[in-house]
Amino acid sequence: MESKDNKDFFQNHSLNYIQMALSTDKMQRINHPDGYSKKKGECGDIVEFFLTGDKNRIESVTFMVQGCMNTVACSNTVVHFAIGQPPDAAWDITPEQVSEFLETLPADHYHCAELAMGAFYLALADMTSTKPCYH
Repeated sequence: MESKDNKDFFQNHSLNYIQMALSTDKMQRINHPDGYSKKKGECGDIVEFFLTGDKNRIESVTFMVQGCMNTVACSNTVVHFAIGQPPDAAWDITPEQVSEFLETLPADHYHCAELAMGAFYLALADMTSTKPCYH
């Protein structure tokens, strides 16, 4: 039997939010990513992003979250917007776009969109920085 809390969850959130909050296919660590970051929010949530690609295209974006479902939803949304994009275009993704896409991100959890974007920007900066080449 379905609990009242589950009914409320599904009735109170958009389909986009539910899909992004419950999806786990992009939650994984990647060894030797081209871009990596780890950021802790004021709320205590921790987000890590792992990017692969080159200057022309972000091929893969995965993440790990230690935190709430809102942060997971925001991180999945960042992946949704970033994958396949040129790195230069990915800088244009904003927390506002993440929140708008989710439609029902609680206003008091907007900081989750900011945290996810902040962590992504750090990974993007790591990916696009000039790194020494070891041959």
